Amino acid sequence: MTATMELPERTTTPDEPDGGRPRRRWLKAVIVFLLIAIPAGYLYISAMQSRGGSDSKKEQAASTGLEEGWPSRLQRRVYEVTVPSYAEDVASYETNSWKASSLYLQFTTTRAKFAKWLTDVGTSASALKNGEVTIDDDQAAEVGWKFGSGHHWAGTVREQDKPKPTLAITANLDNPDYPQVFVVSTTTP
Repeated sequence: MTATMELPERTTTPDEPDGGRPRRRWLKAVIVFLLIAIPAGYLYISAMQSRGGSDSKKEQAASTGLEEGWPSRLQRRVYEVTVPSYAEDVASYETNSWKASSLYLQFTTTRAKFAKWLTDVGTSASALKNGEVTIDDDQAAEVGWKFGSGHHWAGTVREQDKPKPTLAITANLDNPDYPQVFVVSTTTP
């Protein structure tokens, strides 16, 4: 004779949805927490790295100065600047932050090419004001420019509606036939 054991039928309760499995509310809470906490953690880490990156870029710019050569085509298009053909001592540097992005540009050219360049960027030689340095001290310090007294400075600012860039242009006219031009083109979102 074999004895058979009968198992009692399992009935579901309100806490046990179909299938008779108990709910694991704590598991859902943990999953929701992880779905929120992990992306938030990545965003925080990314923001801190980005913030630290701007500090290291500033240090690099201060230590190495401007980079020799023309800015890229993309930079020239975004910041709405050009460089006159056959310009000498061309150097540029770009900074980016959440508030604003700037392109620092310097070059030496001839008087005629400088006048044409001013027209190309949307201003004119008559807009230059003698004795005016339009690049502020903080911007100049970013790349090591010094606009001290004892030089013949002239400058102008070309402002445009956002998001188009604002150009601060300062020229050293000690040798008016070969002006040395300094530009900071800043765009804000």
